[in-house]
Amino acid sequence: MGPGKNFEGTGAFGPWMVTRDEISDGEILTLETRLNGELMQHATTDMLLFPIPTLISYVSSFTTLEPGDVIVTGTPGGIGMKRNPPVYMKAGDVVEIEVSRVGVLRNTIVAE
Repeated sequence: MGPGKNFEGTGAFGPWMVTRDEISDGEILTLETRLNGELMQHATTDMLLFPIPTLISYVSSFTTLEPGDVIVTGTPGGIGMKRNPPVYMKAGDVVEIEVSRVGVLRNTIVAE
């Protein structure tokens, strides 16, 4: 397990979390990422490479999971560097990540 894309100032969540009991078994959720209002990513949970129970089993094989822990599954297609031409975020850009039945996380990019 490594730091991946996790470093200070990243990994935003909130302002609240939806708990497991608020989503039905087998319910397919939609994830969309928008940059300045333009759709950049669109995926659904049925597109995951591994089912959620498999991911929980795997992660719990090398770390103790506690209530409130979050398992991040990866990035859907559509990232900026893979676009032609590439799209990179810059200071002042607004990124919105929306998950159906969960809500929208909106952040403004700032310079280091």
